[in-house]
Amino acid sequence: MSQRALKELLRGQGSHADPIACIEDISAEEAARHIAGSPHSIGQILSHMNYWMRYELQRIRDESPRYPEHNAESFPPAPSPADAREWDVMRQDFGRLLAEYAILAESSEHEMQRELPRASDADQKVAGTLEAVLWQMVVHNSYHVGQIALIRRVLGAWPPRGGGDTW
Repeated sequence: MSQRALKELLRGQGSHADPIACIEDISAEEAARHIAGSPHSIGQILSHMNYWMRYELQRIRDESPRYPEHNAESFPPAPSPADAREWDVMRQDFGRLLAEYAILAESSEHEMQRELPRASDADQKVAGTLEAVLWQMVVHNSYHVGQIALIRRVLGAWPPRGGGDTW
């Protein structure tokens, strides 16, 4: 697939929901709410997305991040966020991280094929080029943005102010 498609999907164009629109008009109280049957709140999911985007950026920069022993380490405890200020910081971090990935999506073909350092045994099991990591991040984020969209629907907060499919 093209780098253009990669960049578009990072921001939810096409068949994907816009990740920024899905969080920008949610209050801290709504972000911390748990719905029946869902193990995580919107805030916990966003924190998890930020965690993995930071992890992969550290790998890309050859900073040797520590791979968590358990997936639970990449989710904050409830309630999250604790307050409006923390929620604002989480959303700003998310936007900044997405912007960094959009810049990486414009890398040269040679750079896209660069093998990244393997920080853990888990990294050994998957494709390790910059391009592969960018695509993995698109898919990871799309999955979790879908969870956020579903939670918003249950909360009666869909579509977002920025728009979203309702059919």
